[in-house]
Amino acid sequence: MRTDLVQVAKARGIQYFLVSYTDLFGVMRSKLVPARAIGEMQAAGAGFAGFATHLDMTPADPDMWAVPDPDSLIQLPWKPEVAWLASDVILAGAPVAHAPRVVLKRVLDRAEHLGYRFMTGVECEYFVISPDGAAIADPRDTQAKPCYDQMALLRRFDLIREIIDSMIQLGWAPYQVDHEDANGQFEMNWQYAVALTTADRHAFFKFMVKHLAEKHGLRATFMPKPFPQLTGSGCHVHFSLWNNAGKVNLFSDKKGALGLSALAYNFLGGLLHSADALCAIAAPTVNSYKRINAPVTASGATWSPNAITYAGNNRTHLVRIPEPNRFELRLADGAANPYLLPAALLAAGLDGIAHQRDPGKRLDINMYSEGANLRGVRRLPLNLLDALRIFERSTVLREGLGKDFTASYLKLKSAEWRDFAAHFTAWERERTLDC
Repeated sequence: MRTDLVQVAKARGIQYFLVSYTDLFGVMRSKLVPARAIGEMQAAGAGFAGFATHLDMTPADPDMWAVPDPDSLIQLPWKPEVAWLASDVILAGAPVAHAPRVVLKRVLDRAEHLGYRFMTGVECEYFVISPDGAAIADPRDTQAKPCYDQMALLRRFDLIREIIDSMIQLGWAPYQVDHEDANGQFEMNWQYAVALTTADRHAFFKFMVKHLAEKHGLRATFMPKPFPQLTGSGCHVHFSLWNNAGKVNLFSDKKGALGLSALAYNFLGGLLHSADALCAIAAPTVNSYKRINAPVTASGATWSPNAITYAGNNRTHLVRIPEPNRFELRLADGAANPYLLPAALLAAGLDGIAHQRDPGKRLDINMYSEGANLRGVRRLPLNLLDALRIFERSTVLREGLGKDFTASYLKLKSAEWRDFAAHFTAWERERTLDC
């Protein structure tokens, strides 16, 4: 039976609901709905003008309706009178085909019909910075190798504790936090789950971290590369396929290489086959390519891939095998859309299974020191425009994610690139004023 949000509000003391959806650029959009009206919103949705957000619509389009998913409900631990709801957007009686959560649910449905349940976990990195965004917030966080720095971690204890306590209260089972490789950078890990649940939590996590940082007089950013000399912020995805009942990990095979099954390697083959096209989703901004194609940072390593390779427990590759039951994709960054990222990853993997794609030989080498000498290894795109052009040519992702979504995403992201290209920089003046 469907959860009745009116009764939930009464039982939990909820006075307001944030009825939310995430647009194509990963921006969370919401309406604040008093509890007295949530029954109507659950039935028909909250109205939005789609063109006013990053969706492929016009001002002439009718209202778009965000219909909340009761299973996604999150009661704000720091403000329990308010609850958040992820929504699916409807236009003219049908789901909006290019809306990110709709796209993910469509790919998950296809996997379910094939007998698969997609499980994911994310490692979200972010910077705590000054309110004006000009510098990291902690002036004493200056070590050349600041990763795991206990002093810097404890100086942000009040903020980090509130985030972690919130996740514990929500039942996410967080299990560790660390100061990351860049000054001012942190990472938080919580338990993996079915992909839609992880995507909803990922979307909410970004909101929660930014909101609580403001509450503490600070600012948090998931920008891929906010400071040129420092390591960028990734969003590493751990993933596996299970049977529909969620009881058997289909990637696990004790007899397989590194404990992985033939199905797992076919999935990986599909991922590597489409990895350059996947960049348009996993590294979706102009700034993203300052991270994955970066020179050596102040710490001595970027911790980011630049070629399409995989290895065992080796962090210098695009895909790592940390344990004999899953893969880790290290391509994605903090700007990746929480819904489009797993959708694209799964679409590529299902193609690999369908076509029994071979991932090729594992390269157990240090890609940062030896990768430049390799021949025949495909490289990642150098910029967003290259990534979009490869994405446009990808039959796998166009069919896997849907032609409507692909067309809309390319339209809006290409406009973003043109806007960037029209921007004049100090570098241009310095290099060409006297040419």
